[in-house]
This record gives sequence, C-alpha cells and structure tokens, in this order.
Amino acid sequence: MPDIQWQNYVVYIFFIIVLAFFGFTIGDSGFLSVTNLFNIARTTAMITVIAVAMTFVISAGELDLSVGSTTALAALVCALVMQAGFPWPVAVLAAIASGLVVGVLNGFFVTVIGIPSFLVTLGMMQFIRGVDMRVTYTNPISISNQSFNGLFGSGYVFGVPSLLIWSVVIAVLGHVVLKYTGFGREILATGGNRQAAEYSGVKTRRVKFYAFLLSGAAAALAGMLYSGMMQTARFNFGEGAELMAIAAVILGGTSLFGGKGTILGTFAGSLLIGTINNGLIIMGLDVSEQMMISGAIIIVAVAFGKKPGAA
Repeated sequence: MPDIQWQNYVVYIFFIIVLAFFGFTIGDSGFLSVTNLFNIARTTAMITVIAVAMTFVISAGELDLSVGSTTALAALVCALVMQAGFPWPVAVLAAIASGLVVGVLNGFFVTVIGIPSFLVTLGMMQFIRGVDMRVTYTNPISISNQSFNGLFGSGYVFGVPSLLIWSVVIAVLGHVVLKYTGFGREILATGGNRQAAEYSGVKTRRVKFYAFLLSGAAAALAGMLYSGMMQTARFNFGEGAELMAIAAVILGGTSLFGGKGTILGTFAGSLLIGTINNGLIIMGLDVSEQMMISGAIIIVAVAFGKKPGAA
C-alpha cells in the first residue's frame, strides 16, 4: 500500500518541491510572478492537450509516438488552407481531419494488421515528419487571421490566456470521459487485462482504434494551438512533444503497462515538466543542460510507472 500511495501522489509532491526550490533560488527573478505562472501555463498547454489523449492510449496498453509530427502536420494544413483563401473554421476542420487520418492509419495497423504500436507510430513519426518538411520545403507559413490567433493561442479571456483555458477544458473533458463513461471503463479494462475484457464483451480492438483517433485529433488541436501562439506554422512544431507527453502521463500516475489512468495526474505532470523547463531557463542553463534534465525526467517517469513487484 505505501508504494501505491506514493505512485498516486508523487507528481503533486514533486510539484510542491519544485515550486519551493525555484521559489527560493530564483524567486527574486520573477519566477513566482503571475505573468510567469501564466507563461508556464501557456507554454505547456500543447503538451497538456497531447498528454490527455496519450493517457487514453497508454491506459489501453498502447503507445503513440507520432503525435509530435502530427502536430506539425495539422498546423501546416491549417495554415495552407487559410492561405488558399478559405475561412478559418474550414481550416480548423481540415487540420482536425489530418489528425484523424493519422489516427486511422495508426489504429488500422495496430488493431487490424497486428503490428506493435511502438513500431507503427515510430515509423509514422518519421514518415509524417518527412511530409511536414516536404510540404513547404521547411519554409514557415505566416498566419495573419487574428480571430484564429486569438482563439487558438495569443488571446485572453477576462485576463486568462486562451491557451490555459484550452488545456483546462480538455483536461476536464478527458477526466470526465475516462472516469465516468463506459468508454473510459473499457479503456482501462482493455489495458488492464485484454483477454478478460473480451470475455466481458468489450470490443478491445475497437476501443484501441478509438484511442488512436482521439490521439490524432488531440495532436491536431495542439498544432493549431502552436500556430495560434506563434502566429505561424512550422515543420518542426511538436519536436520532442511525444516524449514530454509520455513523461507527463507516467509522472501523473498512469501505468506505462496499461489498466490505470488519471487525467488530473497527467495535467499536474504536464505543469510539473513545464515548471521545471521554465525554471531552468530563468536560471540560465544552456540547451544541452536543459536536455539532460529533461531526459532525467523521462527516466524518473518510467521508474515511477513501474508496477509494484514487477521485474
């Protein structure tokens, strides 16, 4: 029981420790200011959105490494559609559709063909990143539509960043679906014991397929949030996002082996990683040092995602 309780609350304990550490060391540099705290929430919103959907995928016993490149694909599709003269709602639908296409492909190869999700999504990650680079020959695409930019990234609602609102809304919806709906229970049952779930009447392949669809759609939304915040679309959006999302999910208390998931923990895990990155930047660490710390976070996340007693 003590191990289980530690796993359930470790992300909140770490969050308090990290806040206290940075508060004492760089508090006079504005770390705890409202502006900086909002900045942390803004810069982690995209990872939060991806991580919420990743919670469903991992809870079902699978993995999706293609979300980062899908993020860039959706951003580029959205920008290109608006550049072609279509209104921004059409561009949004096109971006979501691109994410769903990736989800369909991942789900098909995993649930119908039977290829392990790690291999499928790893290959898809590389393939889509190549498509991202080829579509615009690595050139950025400017987005001048202020309605889109305000709604999906740079705007504020009663002084609250729209990116924070997006991340909170997605987290709340994810929490409700995973904890209180039949689909959420089927996700957890599928990841916990697929054979037992099938004997209970759960169509596990369909459940996993829907999880990949959800992941693709969430990655597309994250791409539009990146675009709205930066007011441009780039081929390298989402680089490393899959690792940060997985780290946030596992740190939050979701089992890497499936069958156990918590959206609230994922949300806290995402904020924890964003807080660490922000604090390291304010402390003046260079990129290589930040990458080493981020890598250490992923290792710690996997360690705490280990089942008690598992080899």
